Amino acid sequence: MRKLFLFLFLFASAGLFAQPLAIIPQPSQISQGEGSFTLSQATTISFDATKPELKSIAAQLNEHLNKFYGITLPLNEKSKPSLSFRLNKSLPGSDEGYLLKVDPKEIVITAKTPAGIFYGVQSLKQMIPVSQNGPLTIPCAEINDQPRFAWRGLHLDVGRHYFPVSFIKKYIDNMAMYKLNTFHWHLTEDQGWRLEINQYPKLTEISSWRDETVVGHAGRSKTYDGVGYGGFYTQKQVKEIVQYAADRFITVVPEIEMPGHSVSVLAAYPELGCTGGPYNVMTTWGVHKDVLCAGKEETFKFLQNVLDEVCELFPSKFIHIGGDECPKDRWKECPDCQKRIKDNGLKDEHELQSYFITRIEKYLNSKGRQIIGWDEILEGGLAPGASVMSWRGIKGGIEAAKQKHNVVMTPGSHLYFDHYQSKETEKEPLAIGGYLPLEQVYSYEPIPEELSADEQKYIMGAQGNVWTEYIPSTKQAEYMVFPRICALAEVVWTPKEKKNFTDFSKRMDTEYVRLYRYGVNYRKP
Repeated sequence: MRKLFLFLFLFASAGLFAQPLAIIPQPSQISQGEGSFTLSQATTISFDATKPELKSIAAQLNEHLNKFYGITLPLNEKSKPSLSFRLNKSLPGSDEGYLLKVDPKEIVITAKTPAGIFYGVQSLKQMIPVSQNGPLTIPCAEINDQPRFAWRGLHLDVGRHYFPVSFIKKYIDNMAMYKLNTFHWHLTEDQGWRLEINQYPKLTEISSWRDETVVGHAGRSKTYDGVGYGGFYTQKQVKEIVQYAADRFITVVPEIEMPGHSVSVLAAYPELGCTGGPYNVMTTWGVHKDVLCAGKEETFKFLQNVLDEVCELFPSKFIHIGGDECPKDRWKECPDCQKRIKDNGLKDEHELQSYFITRIEKYLNSKGRQIIGWDEILEGGLAPGASVMSWRGIKGGIEAAKQKHNVVMTPGSHLYFDHYQSKETEKEPLAIGGYLPLEQVYSYEPIPEELSADEQKYIMGAQGNVWTEYIPSTKQAEYMVFPRICALAEVVWTPKEKKNFTDFSKRMDTEYVRLYRYGVNYRKP
Protein backbone atom coordinates (compact mmCIF):
# COMPACT_ATOMS: atom_id res chain seq x y z
CA MET A 1 0.00 0.00 0.00
CA ARG A 2 2.82 2.41 0.83
CA LYS A 3 4.43 1.80 -2.57
CA LEU A 4 1.07 2.27 -4.30
CA PHE A 5 0.50 5.56 -2.44
CA LEU A 6 3.96 6.81 -3.39
CA PHE A 7 3.37 5.92 -7.03
CA LEU A 8 0.00 7.70 -7.11
CA PHE A 9 1.52 10.75 -5.37
CA LEU A 10 4.39 10.94 -7.86
CA PHE A 11 2.04 10.40 -10.80
CA ALA A 12 -0.49 13.01 -9.73
CA SER A 13 2.13 15.54 -8.63
CA ALA A 14 4.24 15.30 -11.74
CA GLY A 15 1.84 17.26 -13.90
CA LEU A 16 0.51 14.27 -15.85
CA PHE A 17 -3.06 15.22 -14.94
CA ALA A 18 -4.39 18.51 -16.30
CA GLN A 19 -3.55 21.17 -13.72
CA PRO A 20 -2.24 24.72 -13.55
CA LEU A 21 1.47 25.26 -14.14
CA ALA A 22 3.47 24.82 -10.94
CA ILE A 23 6.15 27.50 -11.25
CA ILE A 24 8.00 28.80 -8.17
CA PRO A 25 8.24 31.72 -7.66
CA GLN A 26 4.78 32.45 -9.02
CA PRO A 27 5.13 34.69 -12.11
CA SER A 28 3.59 38.16 -12.31
CA GLN A 29 1.26 37.19 -15.17
CA ILE A 30 0.58 33.77 -16.59
CA SER A 31 -2.04 32.49 -19.02
CA GLN A 32 -2.21 28.84 -19.99
CA GLY A 33 -3.31 27.93 -23.52
CA GLU A 34 -4.34 24.72 -25.25
CA GLY A 35 -1.96 22.14 -26.60
CA SER A 36 1.74 21.68 -25.99
CA PHE A 37 5.20 21.94 -27.50
CA THR A 38 7.23 18.75 -27.75
CA LEU A 39 10.85 19.18 -26.70
CA SER A 40 13.10 16.60 -28.35
CA GLN A 41 16.49 16.10 -29.98
CA ALA A 42 15.01 17.80 -33.04
CA THR A 43 14.58 21.06 -31.12
CA THR A 44 17.22 23.71 -31.78
CA ILE A 45 18.22 26.42 -29.30
CA SER A 46 18.56 29.63 -31.31
CA PHE A 47 20.28 32.79 -30.05
CA ASP A 48 22.67 35.56 -31.04
CA ALA A 49 25.98 33.71 -31.17
CA THR A 50 27.89 36.96 -30.58
CA LYS A 51 26.51 37.07 -27.02
CA PRO A 52 28.61 34.76 -24.80
CA GLU A 53 26.10 35.03 -21.93
CA LEU A 54 23.37 33.55 -24.12
CA LYS A 55 25.68 30.73 -25.16
CA SER A 56 26.35 30.02 -21.48
CA ILE A 57 22.61 29.95 -20.71
CA ALA A 58 22.03 27.52 -23.58
CA ALA A 59 24.87 25.30 -22.36
CA GLN A 60 23.46 25.26 -18.83
CA LEU A 61 20.02 24.32 -20.14
CA ASN A 62 21.53 21.51 -22.16
CA GLU A 63 23.44 20.29 -19.13
CA HIS A 64 20.15 20.16 -17.19
CA LEU A 65 18.26 18.39 -19.98
CA ASN A 66 21.01 15.84 -20.44
CA LYS A 67 21.33 15.11 -16.73
CA PHE A 68 17.64 14.64 -16.01
CA TYR A 69 16.08 13.74 -19.36
CA GLY A 70 18.92 12.33 -21.44
CA ILE A 71 18.69 14.78 -24.34
CA THR A 72 21.01 17.47 -25.71
CA LEU A 73 19.65 20.14 -28.05
CA PRO A 74 21.65 21.41 -31.05
CA LEU A 75 22.62 25.09 -30.98
CA ASN A 76 21.81 27.52 -33.80
CA GLU A 77 21.06 24.89 -36.44
CA LYS A 78 18.49 25.64 -39.12
CA SER A 79 16.03 23.02 -38.03
CA LYS A 80 12.60 23.23 -36.45
CA PRO A 81 10.86 23.25 -34.01
CA SER A 82 12.98 25.76 -32.12
CA LEU A 83 13.57 27.34 -28.75
CA SER A 84 14.66 30.96 -29.22
CA PHE A 85 16.36 33.47 -26.92
CA ARG A 86 15.73 37.05 -28.08
CA LEU A 87 17.10 40.25 -26.60
CA ASN A 88 14.92 43.34 -26.96
CA LYS A 89 16.07 46.45 -25.11
CA SER A 90 12.75 48.20 -25.77
CA LEU A 91 10.76 45.57 -23.86
CA PRO A 92 8.84 47.30 -21.03
CA GLY A 93 9.49 46.46 -17.39
CA SER A 94 12.49 45.36 -15.34
CA ASP A 95 15.93 44.50 -16.70
CA GLU A 96 15.46 41.10 -15.01
CA GLY A 97 12.01 40.55 -16.49
CA TYR A 98 11.14 38.22 -19.37
CA LEU A 99 8.36 37.21 -21.72
CA LEU A 100 7.98 33.47 -22.29
CA LYS A 101 5.68 32.19 -25.04
CA VAL A 102 5.06 28.51 -25.69
CA ASP A 103 2.92 27.37 -28.63
CA PRO A 104 2.86 24.02 -30.47
CA LYS A 105 5.45 25.21 -33.02
CA GLU A 106 8.03 27.10 -30.96
CA ILE A 107 9.15 28.50 -27.61
CA VAL A 108 10.36 32.11 -27.47
CA ILE A 109 11.96 33.80 -24.48
CA THR A 110 12.35 37.56 -24.87
CA ALA A 111 14.07 39.90 -22.40
CA LYS A 112 15.95 43.18 -22.17
CA THR A 113 19.05 41.48 -20.80
CA PRO A 114 20.63 38.03 -20.60
CA ALA A 115 19.55 37.92 -16.93
CA GLY A 116 15.92 38.02 -18.06
CA ILE A 117 16.56 35.23 -20.56
CA PHE A 118 18.12 33.18 -17.74
CA TYR A 119 15.07 33.62 -15.50
CA GLY A 120 12.79 32.71 -18.36
CA VAL A 121 14.76 29.47 -18.76
CA GLN A 122 14.29 28.71 -15.06
CA SER A 123 10.52 28.98 -15.50
CA LEU A 124 10.69 26.84 -18.64
CA LYS A 125 12.55 24.11 -16.77
CA GLN A 126 9.72 24.00 -14.22
CA MET A 127 7.16 23.63 -17.03
CA ILE A 128 8.66 20.29 -18.09
CA PRO A 129 6.68 17.49 -16.41
CA VAL A 130 9.01 16.32 -13.70
CA SER A 131 8.47 12.57 -14.09
CA GLN A 132 7.70 12.23 -17.77
CA ASN A 133 9.40 9.61 -19.93
CA GLY A 134 9.73 9.84 -23.70
CA PRO A 135 8.95 13.11 -25.50
CA LEU A 136 8.88 16.12 -23.20
CA THR A 137 5.60 17.97 -23.64
CA ILE A 138 5.53 21.56 -22.39
CA PRO A 139 2.07 23.11 -21.97
CA CYS A 140 1.29 26.11 -24.16
CA ALA A 141 1.33 29.30 -22.14
CA GLU A 142 2.33 32.94 -22.09
CA ILE A 143 4.22 34.33 -19.10
CA ASN A 144 5.04 38.01 -18.56
CA ASP A 145 7.19 38.19 -15.48
CA GLN A 146 9.55 40.37 -13.49
CA PRO A 147 10.88 40.49 -9.90
CA ARG A 148 9.40 42.60 -7.14
CA PHE A 149 12.74 43.32 -5.42
CA ALA A 150 16.30 43.90 -6.63
CA TRP A 151 17.98 42.09 -3.68
CA ARG A 152 16.85 38.48 -3.51
CA GLY A 153 19.33 36.92 -1.16
CA LEU A 154 20.42 33.78 0.62
CA HIS A 155 23.23 33.66 3.16
CA LEU A 156 25.56 30.87 4.24
CA ASP A 157 27.81 30.90 7.30
CA VAL A 158 30.98 28.91 6.56
CA GLY A 159 32.80 30.27 9.64
CA ARG A 160 31.20 27.92 12.14
CA HIS A 161 31.24 24.98 9.74
CA TYR A 162 33.15 24.74 6.49
CA PHE A 163 31.43 23.47 3.33
CA PRO A 164 33.29 22.17 0.26
CA VAL A 165 33.43 24.01 -3.06
CA SER A 166 31.18 21.39 -4.68
CA PHE A 167 28.44 22.17 -2.18
CA ILE A 168 28.84 25.93 -2.56
CA LYS A 169 28.24 25.46 -6.29
CA LYS A 170 25.17 23.31 -5.64
CA TYR A 171 23.91 25.96 -3.21
CA ILE A 172 24.30 28.57 -5.96
CA ASP A 173 22.51 26.27 -8.45
CA ASN A 174 19.59 25.96 -6.05
CA MET A 175 19.45 29.72 -5.59
CA ALA A 176 19.41 30.25 -9.35
CA MET A 177 16.59 27.75 -9.78
CA TYR A 178 14.34 30.06 -7.74
CA LYS A 179 15.62 33.31 -9.29
CA LEU A 180 17.56 34.49 -6.24
CA ASN A 181 20.41 36.78 -7.22
CA THR A 182 22.57 37.55 -4.15
CA PHE A 183 24.74 35.03 -2.29
CA HIS A 184 25.87 36.48 1.04
CA TRP A 185 28.98 34.46 1.92
CA HIS A 186 29.81 34.75 5.65
CA LEU A 187 33.52 33.93 5.53
CA THR A 188 34.92 34.84 8.96
CA GLU A 189 33.98 34.09 12.53
CA ASP A 190 35.33 33.62 16.06
CA GLN A 191 35.43 29.89 15.28
CA GLY A 192 37.22 30.07 11.94
CA TRP A 193 38.59 32.28 9.15
CA ARG A 194 37.88 30.75 5.74
CA LEU A 195 39.51 33.06 3.17
CA GLU A 196 43.10 32.90 1.94
CA ILE A 197 44.76 36.33 2.28
CA ASN A 198 48.22 36.34 0.72
CA GLN A 199 49.57 39.16 2.87
CA TYR A 200 48.55 37.41 6.11
CA PRO A 201 49.35 33.68 5.82
CA LYS A 202 48.65 33.06 9.51
CA LEU A 203 44.95 33.56 8.79
CA THR A 204 44.93 30.21 7.04
CA GLU A 205 47.72 28.59 9.07
CA ILE A 206 46.19 29.43 12.47
CA SER A 207 42.84 31.23 12.20
CA SER A 208 41.17 28.62 9.98
CA TRP A 209 41.51 25.81 12.55
CA ARG A 210 40.05 25.25 16.02
CA ASP A 211 41.23 22.60 18.46
CA GLU A 212 37.79 21.10 19.06
CA THR A 213 34.07 21.87 18.96
CA VAL A 214 31.42 22.02 21.66
CA VAL A 215 28.99 19.09 21.64
CA GLY A 216 25.31 19.94 22.06
CA HIS A 217 23.96 23.37 22.88
CA ALA A 218 26.57 25.96 23.82
CA GLY A 219 25.78 27.39 27.23
CA ARG A 220 24.20 24.13 28.36
CA SER A 221 27.05 21.83 27.40
CA LYS A 222 30.55 21.52 28.79
CA THR A 223 31.42 18.60 26.53
CA TYR A 224 33.81 18.94 23.58
CA ASP A 225 34.59 16.46 20.84
CA GLY A 226 38.40 16.75 21.10
CA VAL A 227 38.71 16.79 17.31
CA GLY A 228 40.48 19.58 15.41
CA TYR A 229 38.31 21.23 12.80
CA GLY A 230 38.83 23.69 9.97
CA GLY A 231 39.31 24.53 6.33
CA PHE A 232 39.53 27.50 4.02
CA TYR A 233 39.01 28.57 0.42
CA THR A 234 42.01 29.40 -1.70
CA GLN A 235 41.88 32.53 -3.80
CA LYS A 236 41.76 30.34 -6.89
CA GLN A 237 38.69 28.56 -5.52
CA VAL A 238 37.03 31.86 -4.62
CA LYS A 239 37.52 33.20 -8.15
CA GLU A 240 36.04 29.98 -9.52
CA ILE A 241 32.98 30.28 -7.27
CA VAL A 242 32.48 33.97 -8.05
CA GLN A 243 32.55 33.21 -11.79
CA TYR A 244 30.27 30.20 -11.34
CA ALA A 245 27.75 32.46 -9.58
CA ALA A 246 28.10 35.21 -12.18
CA ASP A 247 27.28 32.70 -14.91
CA ARG A 248 23.98 32.19 -13.05
CA PHE A 249 23.42 35.93 -12.57
CA ILE A 250 24.18 35.75 -8.88
CA THR A 251 26.36 38.32 -7.13
CA VAL A 252 28.56 37.02 -4.31
CA VAL A 253 28.69 39.49 -1.42
CA PRO A 254 31.53 38.56 0.96
CA GLU A 255 31.33 39.26 4.67
CA ILE A 256 34.45 40.05 6.68
CA GLU A 257 33.34 40.44 10.31
CA MET A 258 34.53 43.48 12.26
CA PRO A 259 35.08 44.67 14.93
CA GLY A 260 33.41 41.77 16.76
CA HIS A 261 33.30 38.05 15.90
CA SER A 262 37.03 38.29 15.23
CA VAL A 263 38.73 36.10 17.84
CA SER A 264 40.10 33.82 15.13
CA VAL A 265 42.00 36.82 13.74
CA LEU A 266 43.41 37.64 17.18
CA ALA A 267 44.62 34.06 17.59
CA ALA A 268 46.96 34.64 14.65
CA TYR A 269 47.68 38.35 15.19
CA PRO A 270 47.25 39.05 18.94
CA GLU A 271 48.68 42.56 18.57
CA LEU A 272 45.36 43.59 17.00
CA GLY A 273 43.46 43.00 20.24
CA CYS A 274 43.09 45.33 23.22
CA THR A 275 44.87 43.04 25.72
CA GLY A 276 47.48 41.46 23.45
CA GLY A 277 46.23 37.97 24.30
CA PRO A 278 47.00 35.17 24.23
CA TYR A 279 43.93 34.23 22.20
CA ASN A 280 42.67 30.96 20.76
CA VAL A 281 40.25 30.25 17.94
CA MET A 282 36.96 29.75 19.77
CA THR A 283 35.66 26.23 20.29
CA THR A 284 32.16 27.15 21.43
CA TRP A 285 29.41 29.36 20.02
CA GLY A 286 28.06 32.67 21.23
CA VAL A 287 29.28 36.25 21.64
CA HIS A 288 32.83 36.74 22.94
CA LYS A 289 34.35 39.76 24.67
CA ASP A 290 37.60 39.92 22.72
CA VAL A 291 37.25 42.09 19.62
CA LEU A 292 39.50 44.06 17.29
CA CYS A 293 41.06 47.09 19.01
CA ALA A 294 39.55 50.31 17.70
CA GLY A 295 42.34 52.43 19.17
CA LYS A 296 45.31 50.97 17.31
CA GLU A 297 46.34 52.11 13.86
CA GLU A 298 47.65 48.59 13.21
CA THR A 299 44.05 47.34 13.25
CA PHE A 300 42.99 49.61 10.41
CA LYS A 301 46.15 48.89 8.43
CA PHE A 302 45.42 45.17 8.73
CA LEU A 303 41.79 45.57 7.67
CA GLN A 304 42.67 47.79 4.73
CA ASN A 305 45.20 45.26 3.48
CA VAL A 306 42.68 42.43 3.86
CA LEU A 307 39.97 44.43 2.10
CA ASP A 308 42.37 45.19 -0.76
CA GLU A 309 42.55 41.48 -1.50
CA VAL A 310 38.82 40.99 -0.88
CA CYS A 311 38.01 43.66 -3.46
CA GLU A 312 40.31 41.96 -5.96
CA LEU A 313 38.46 38.67 -5.45
CA PHE A 314 34.89 39.95 -5.30
CA PRO A 315 33.62 42.46 -7.89
CA SER A 316 30.38 43.06 -5.94
CA LYS A 317 29.15 46.60 -5.36
CA PHE A 318 28.66 45.77 -1.66
CA ILE A 319 31.16 44.43 0.88
CA HIS A 320 29.56 43.23 4.11
CA ILE A 321 31.55 44.28 7.17
CA GLY A 322 29.43 42.65 9.91
CA GLY A 323 29.29 45.13 12.78
CA ASP A 324 26.98 42.98 14.90
CA GLU A 325 27.29 41.75 18.49
CA CYS A 326 30.41 43.71 19.39
CA PRO A 327 30.79 43.85 23.20
CA LYS A 328 32.38 47.09 24.40
CA ASP A 329 33.98 45.65 27.58
CA ARG A 330 37.54 45.58 26.24
CA TRP A 331 37.23 49.03 24.69
CA LYS A 332 36.13 50.49 28.04
CA GLU A 333 39.34 49.17 29.65
CA CYS A 334 41.72 49.79 26.75
CA PRO A 335 43.98 52.89 26.95
CA ASP A 336 44.28 53.02 23.15
CA CYS A 337 40.51 52.93 22.66
CA GLN A 338 39.91 55.53 25.36
CA LYS A 339 42.53 57.78 23.77
CA ARG A 340 40.78 57.40 20.41
CA ILE A 341 37.48 58.43 22.02
CA LYS A 342 39.08 61.48 23.65
CA ASP A 343 41.11 62.57 20.61
CA ASN A 344 38.09 62.41 18.32
CA GLY A 345 35.58 63.98 20.71
CA LEU A 346 33.46 60.84 20.83
CA LYS A 347 30.80 60.47 23.50
CA ASP A 348 31.21 56.78 24.30
CA GLU A 349 32.12 53.34 22.99
CA HIS A 350 29.02 53.25 20.77
CA GLU A 351 30.27 56.31 18.95
CA LEU A 352 33.67 54.61 18.78
CA GLN A 353 32.04 51.78 16.87
CA SER A 354 30.46 54.34 14.52
CA TYR A 355 33.94 55.88 14.05
CA PHE A 356 35.28 52.41 13.25
CA ILE A 357 32.57 51.61 10.68
CA THR A 358 32.73 55.07 9.10
CA ARG A 359 36.48 54.82 8.67
CA ILE A 360 36.17 51.44 6.98
CA GLU A 361 33.37 52.81 4.82
CA LYS A 362 35.53 55.70 3.61
CA TYR A 363 38.28 53.27 2.67
CA LEU A 364 35.94 50.99 0.72
CA ASN A 365 34.31 54.00 -0.94
CA SER A 366 37.78 55.02 -2.14
CA LYS A 367 37.91 51.67 -3.92
CA GLY A 368 34.50 52.19 -5.52
CA ARG A 369 32.63 49.92 -3.12
CA GLN A 370 29.82 50.38 -0.61
CA ILE A 371 29.44 48.82 2.81
CA ILE A 372 26.52 46.90 4.21
CA GLY A 373 26.32 45.74 7.81
CA TRP A 374 24.01 44.27 10.41
CA ASP A 375 21.65 46.71 12.11
CA GLU A 376 24.00 47.28 15.07
CA ILE A 377 25.93 49.66 12.83
CA LEU A 378 23.13 52.14 13.56
CA GLU A 379 24.42 52.43 17.13
CA GLY A 380 26.33 55.63 17.73
CA GLY A 381 25.31 57.00 14.35
CA LEU A 382 25.10 55.37 10.93
CA ALA A 383 28.05 55.79 8.54
CA PRO A 384 27.06 58.23 5.76
CA GLY A 385 26.59 55.82 2.84
CA ALA A 386 26.10 52.53 4.67
CA SER A 387 23.33 50.06 3.88
CA VAL A 388 21.71 48.09 6.68
CA MET A 389 20.73 44.45 7.01
CA SER A 390 17.90 44.40 9.55
CA TRP A 391 18.01 41.15 11.54
CA ARG A 392 16.82 42.04 15.06
CA GLY A 393 13.25 42.41 13.84
CA ILE A 394 12.30 45.26 11.51
CA LYS A 395 13.03 48.27 13.73
CA GLY A 396 16.57 48.77 12.41
CA GLY A 397 15.35 48.60 8.83
CA ILE A 398 12.65 51.17 9.49
CA GLU A 399 15.11 53.50 11.20
CA ALA A 400 17.65 53.20 8.38
CA ALA A 401 15.04 53.73 5.63
CA LYS A 402 13.75 56.83 7.41
CA GLN A 403 17.34 58.09 7.36
CA LYS A 404 17.36 57.41 3.59
CA HIS A 405 19.74 54.46 3.72
CA ASN A 406 19.25 51.29 1.67
CA VAL A 407 17.99 48.28 3.59
CA VAL A 408 17.82 44.50 3.20
CA MET A 409 15.18 42.98 5.48
CA THR A 410 16.20 39.72 7.14
CA PRO A 411 14.41 39.47 10.51
CA GLY A 412 15.05 36.40 12.63
CA SER A 413 11.31 35.97 13.15
CA HIS A 414 10.71 35.07 9.50
CA LEU A 415 13.98 34.56 7.64
CA TYR A 416 16.41 32.69 9.91
CA PHE A 417 16.61 29.24 8.39
CA ASP A 418 18.68 27.88 11.30
CA HIS A 419 15.47 27.77 13.38
CA TYR A 420 13.41 24.63 13.91
CA GLN A 421 10.82 23.68 11.32
CA SER A 422 8.58 21.91 13.83
CA LYS A 423 7.41 22.45 17.39
CA GLU A 424 8.26 18.79 18.01
CA THR A 425 11.96 19.61 18.28
CA GLU A 426 12.88 16.12 19.47
CA LYS A 427 12.00 14.86 15.97
CA GLU A 428 14.20 17.45 14.26
CA PRO A 429 17.97 17.83 13.96
CA LEU A 430 19.51 19.89 16.78
CA ALA A 431 19.06 23.59 16.02
CA ILE A 432 19.85 26.88 17.70
CA GLY A 433 16.20 27.32 18.74
CA GLY A 434 13.19 29.23 17.49
CA TYR A 435 10.36 27.94 15.32
CA LEU A 436 10.03 28.94 11.68
CA PRO A 437 7.55 26.87 9.64
CA LEU A 438 7.13 27.26 5.90
CA GLU A 439 3.92 29.28 6.19
CA GLN A 440 5.59 31.85 8.44
CA VAL A 441 8.38 32.41 5.91
CA TYR A 442 5.77 32.78 3.18
CA SER A 443 3.77 35.31 5.18
CA TYR A 444 6.63 37.79 5.43
CA GLU A 445 6.15 41.24 3.90
CA PRO A 446 9.48 43.08 3.42
CA ILE A 447 8.04 46.61 3.28
CA PRO A 448 7.04 47.78 6.79
CA GLU A 449 3.73 49.63 7.12
CA GLU A 450 5.52 52.35 9.09
CA LEU A 451 7.29 53.64 5.98
CA SER A 452 5.93 56.31 3.69
CA ALA A 453 5.77 55.77 -0.06
CA ASP A 454 9.02 57.73 -0.45
CA GLU A 455 10.76 55.75 2.31
CA GLN A 456 9.68 52.38 0.90
CA LYS A 457 12.02 52.77 -2.08
CA TYR A 458 14.99 52.23 0.27
CA ILE A 459 13.94 48.62 0.91
CA MET A 460 16.16 46.78 -1.59
CA GLY A 461 14.68 43.39 -0.78
CA ALA A 462 15.02 40.52 1.65
CA GLN A 463 17.29 37.59 2.45
CA GLY A 464 17.21 34.22 4.20
CA ASN A 465 20.06 33.54 6.64
CA VAL A 466 21.67 30.18 7.37
CA TRP A 467 23.85 30.25 10.49
CA THR A 468 25.67 26.97 10.95
CA GLU A 469 26.55 26.54 14.63
CA TYR A 470 24.31 23.46 14.61
CA ILE A 471 24.55 22.60 10.90
CA PRO A 472 27.71 20.49 10.53
CA SER A 473 26.96 18.78 7.20
CA THR A 474 25.85 19.57 3.66
CA LYS A 475 22.91 17.21 4.08
CA GLN A 476 21.66 19.09 7.12
CA ALA A 477 22.23 22.46 5.44
CA GLU A 478 19.91 21.44 2.61
CA TYR A 479 17.37 20.14 5.10
CA MET A 480 17.27 23.53 6.84
CA VAL A 481 17.05 25.49 3.58
CA PHE A 482 14.47 23.38 1.74
CA PRO A 483 11.58 23.98 1.30
CA ARG A 484 11.86 27.39 3.03
CA ILE A 485 13.91 28.77 0.12
CA CYS A 486 10.82 28.29 -2.07
CA ALA A 487 8.72 30.49 0.22
CA LEU A 488 11.52 33.07 0.31
CA ALA A 489 11.56 33.13 -3.50
CA GLU A 490 7.93 34.21 -3.61
CA VAL A 491 8.49 36.80 -0.88
CA VAL A 492 11.09 38.58 -3.00
CA TRP A 493 9.88 37.89 -6.55
CA THR A 494 6.10 37.51 -6.70
CA PRO A 495 3.78 40.56 -6.63
CA LYS A 496 2.27 40.96 -3.17
CA GLU A 497 -1.29 40.73 -4.47
CA LYS A 498 -0.57 37.38 -6.18
CA LYS A 499 0.77 35.59 -3.12
CA ASN A 500 -1.49 32.86 -1.76
CA PHE A 501 -0.22 30.17 0.58
CA THR A 502 -2.90 27.62 -0.39
CA ASP A 503 -1.98 27.93 -4.04
CA PHE A 504 1.73 27.88 -3.15
CA SER A 505 1.23 24.63 -1.20
CA LYS A 506 -0.41 22.98 -4.21
CA ARG A 507 2.50 23.99 -6.43
CA MET A 508 4.90 22.67 -3.78
CA ASP A 509 3.40 19.19 -4.21
CA THR A 510 5.01 19.15 -7.65
CA GLU A 511 8.17 20.82 -6.35
CA TYR A 512 8.76 18.12 -3.73
CA VAL A 513 8.85 15.52 -6.51
CA ARG A 514 11.28 17.69 -8.47
CA LEU A 515 13.54 18.15 -5.44
CA TYR A 516 13.55 14.39 -4.86
CA ARG A 517 14.60 13.83 -8.46
CA TYR A 518 17.27 16.53 -8.19
CA GLY A 519 18.79 14.83 -5.15
CA VAL A 520 18.02 17.62 -2.68
CA ASN A 521 17.64 16.69 0.97
CA TYR A 522 14.50 18.69 1.70
CA ARG A 523 12.35 18.52 4.83
CA LYS A 524 9.22 16.58 3.96
CA PRO A 525 5.90 18.18 4.86
